Amino acid sequence: MGGRTVRERLQGRELKVFSFCSMALLLAAGAAGMVRERASLADAVKGLWVIVISRDALITDYFGLAGYASAFLNAVLVMGMGLWLLCREKVKFTGLTMAAVFINVGYALWGKNPVNILPILVGTSAYALVHGSRLSRYIYTGFFGTSLAPLVTELVFELPYGRKMNLLVAIAVGILIGFILPALSVHTASMHMGYNLFNVGFSAGILAFVVVCVLKSFGIESESVLIWREGRPLWIVVGLFGYFALTFLYGLYLCGGRAEGLLKVWKHPGRAVADFVLMEGPGNTLMNMALVGALCAAYICLIGGDFSGPVVGAILTAFGFSAFGAHVRNYAPVLAGVYLSTLLNRFEPTTPGVQLAAAFAVGLAPIAGRFGVIAGIVAGMLHTAIVMCTSQMYGGLNLYNNGFSAGWVAIIMVPAIESFLMEYGRRKRRDTDA
Repeated sequence: MGGRTVRERLQGRELKVFSFCSMALLLAAGAAGMVRERASLADAVKGLWVIVISRDALITDYFGLAGYASAFLNAVLVMGMGLWLLCREKVKFTGLTMAAVFINVGYALWGKNPVNILPILVGTSAYALVHGSRLSRYIYTGFFGTSLAPLVTELVFELPYGRKMNLLVAIAVGILIGFILPALSVHTASMHMGYNLFNVGFSAGILAFVVVCVLKSFGIESESVLIWREGRPLWIVVGLFGYFALTFLYGLYLCGGRAEGLLKVWKHPGRAVADFVLMEGPGNTLMNMALVGALCAAYICLIGGDFSGPVVGAILTAFGFSAFGAHVRNYAPVLAGVYLSTLLNRFEPTTPGVQLAAAFAVGLAPIAGRFGVIAGIVAGMLHTAIVMCTSQMYGGLNLYNNGFSAGWVAIIMVPAIESFLMEYGRRKRRDTDA
């Protein structure tokens, strides 16, 4: 009786409670990092300041830049900002909420901090104000649009006007980015027809390319960097799998101990908009998130990869988007495609960019869900090839480089596949009529 009462009290707040508990676990991870590094709270705060004042271009691993404690503390602050805005705007927690929250948490380990995301969120607020709407209508675009946060930081370093003026210009550009992206992302969604779950990553990549070209015309160029902490710390690996296990158990509890609902989640192709919370409920969604997160982490373990800040962040992103289109059945073929590509091309599975491509291939899961395993494998292979080139287009200033790449994969593959299927269908009908 008591268990049922608790579930009744959680009804409608399941994901909000889960999100705040996750933030508490991030704080615990920061404390564990302090113990591992023999650091004090003051040291962690100093590391946080290093994160704020440093360049954030791809790939800047905050584990390597400032240490575990500071990186997790930064993630707590970024997540706290997001949850505060969601609660302030009285936004209902759905699958899209999970995707937005956890992509920000993930990138708070390698590119986002409370300072460089703020101008973009202000710009999105201004867009809502101009259009006579509440921020809640565009809040997800604002969250995803913080993918260009490194561009804000970069302008402070690269502009030739002096640090104070550079800061003002950087803030203005960040606000402009937040103002433009809501409209731009609406148009880019039609280009890939919902087969790229990282739609704002695609629109942000286009915008970043334009901005970088403008800067280059003035002789201002940005270069990608590579700060990457190697290794597989046991406490992080165990912590991740433990977190996924707790998530699964919580979802199972919400479903009254029944896991059959997972099969219903797996039947969806995942093409956007596919909000599993609204479709199949929070319990089934959380179990699916746990399994996808565990699959992603297990893959990194099996290939001997690194649980660096970017990789842990990518796993958390895949975890979040498993509430909004991705599940084990449609993600596994694309993941397999990324690995198989390394047997044919010059890259190793443990190459940093390829490790990230494996996790972020989750964005192309709808292709496998709609067109089958072979199409998913091809999508993963094509994604690996494209993503290793695209970051050079904008100097590493679009954090969602994989989202940009996934957009191109979908734009190339989906029309070709649909054209083939239409022609095949016509021939089959002609043969049947004959």
